[in-house]
Amino acid sequence: MMEEQGNKNQGTMGSAAFMPREEQLEVSQRHKSISIGIPCDKGDDEKRIALTPEAVGLLVENGNEIIIQKGAGSGANYSDKDYSEFGAIITDSPARVYSSDVVLKVAPFEEFETEYLKGNQTILSYLNVLKLSEETLAKLIRKKVTAIAFEKIRDSNGVMPVVESMSEICGIASILIASDYLSNHHGGKGVMLGGITGVTPTQVVIIGANTAGEYAARAAIGLGSEVMIFDESLHRLRRFQNLLGQRLKTSTFHPQVLAKALRSADVLIGAIELEDLRPWYFITEDMIKLMKKRSVIIDLSIDRGGCIETTECRPLKDPVYEKHGVIHFSAWNLPSRVARTASIALSNIFSLLLQNIADAGSITQLLKMDAGLRNGAYLYNGILTNETLGQKFGILSKNLDLLLTAF
Repeated sequence: MMEEQGNKNQGTMGSAAFMPREEQLEVSQRHKSISIGIPCDKGDDEKRIALTPEAVGLLVENGNEIIIQKGAGSGANYSDKDYSEFGAIITDSPARVYSSDVVLKVAPFEEFETEYLKGNQTILSYLNVLKLSEETLAKLIRKKVTAIAFEKIRDSNGVMPVVESMSEICGIASILIASDYLSNHHGGKGVMLGGITGVTPTQVVIIGANTAGEYAARAAIGLGSEVMIFDESLHRLRRFQNLLGQRLKTSTFHPQVLAKALRSADVLIGAIELEDLRPWYFITEDMIKLMKKRSVIIDLSIDRGGCIETTECRPLKDPVYEKHGVIHFSAWNLPSRVARTASIALSNIFSLLLQNIADAGSITQLLKMDAGLRNGAYLYNGILTNETLGQKFGILSKNLDLLLTAF
């Protein structure tokens, strides 16, 4: 009888061993409500905010705390009331905002902002390697933060979602701006960008067969312009030809072909994706001298040093100047001209990412699971993990994959 009872108990224990109790316990322990701080990026050049009120509402419903500095959404025409109605805490205190578990801002961190951080936090923002100072980086390291750069994050398909969405905006906006500056309104030569019956269409030259170049080409073709695009990759040019059809002319950087195109161009769009710390002018000053008077240049890569030799990095409030008779528009932060649209695009990305951090239980756990997010991390617990920054400041960087195995 005892043996029979023992067998029953053993059978019961064997069945219980296959019950997923431990896994359920692990999942419940992983989820962790987090506090998310959104500072106010004060300045004429940054109008975007990384979360819309609706996205804030979803995060609050999932148990997270959102702390927003007063006026943070005003550049995108979101009021403090819009956010408070969706459950956000509005505060005048920057210290309270920057002491959150996760600090989310669009503009790159500045040195004075690091003073507010409590340390051992996660921060997300644009990085901008060229503008980052050694002092700012040193203070972030001392605060032992885990820092993630917007422009380096990849999704599950290997695409950089922030770069892609902002590039789409830049491409379309560049054509709309060029159209404005070709008109008499801003002292242009009085030409309508596009074409009508009986009038020769305007000619647009685009340097770079990437997302910004694609959307600039789509907008220009849609208005009726003749478009020619240059790139060093035949594969990208072939893809463009297939995407946009026969109305698009393509060429590699052949000097004679490029010079001929520039002589007849009404608009030149620079859309080359430059590598960090490697400025390279695809269009020289001598080439600009070939262009027609009152034609328009817009350099979309100006935040990386620019791909056109005559362009200068200008603020949004003063983006235009003339050189060699050619109108130059070279503001470094074009998406802030359409801050509401840009904010919604950013919010679509970061509302999900922030919830993933909460669901994973910690940023370390999410970094282990998400290779695309690891690609964006340049500091991990105060340890430099970005090789480009290491080269710029002479600091030894560590491999993040190896660091994560120790945690």
